[in-house]
Amino acid sequence: MTDLSAATDHVADYMLGQELRVRVLTTAEETNGQLDLVDVLMPIGAMTPLHLHTQYEERLWVVSGSFHLWAGNEELTLRSGDFYTIGLNVPHTIHAGPDGGRSLTLSSPAGFGKLVAQAATRVDLASPDTELDEELFIAVAAELGDVLLGPPGALPADVDQAEGR
Repeated sequence: MTDLSAATDHVADYMLGQELRVRVLTTAEETNGQLDLVDVLMPIGAMTPLHLHTQYEERLWVVSGSFHLWAGNEELTLRSGDFYTIGLNVPHTIHAGPDGGRSLTLSSPAGFGKLVAQAATRVDLASPDTELDEELFIAVAAELGDVLLGPPGALPADVDQAEGR
């Protein structure tokens, strides 16, 4: 798998616990809030919590490896070169494949890069024991209009069942 440090020497590297390593490539400040672009590296088997975005769309372009994605009623595997758009208010979760995965993720208007910058740990301050500050992450996510629907492993169908759909 490609090492994120080989990407570009732009803004900063961050870690969200041990599950995501993120490099912010373009910030909201640079685009007047129109978008942000991040380089995301997920280790083998890592999985995001089930969530949705009420303020921004998320677009993934897979650089290497693969991701299994559940978005609303869709379930698919994205591989190197694949592109996918996750719309507003669509419950989704992403699971890194057997080789892990790396994607360029664009949010528009800007959102995910803000979440990373405010809730993640800078790599230069992290250790192998660094954990996600869940309280901070949840607070910042809520402020940005992100809704956490379940822990890693929960799927959009679980939300539908809980809501009686």
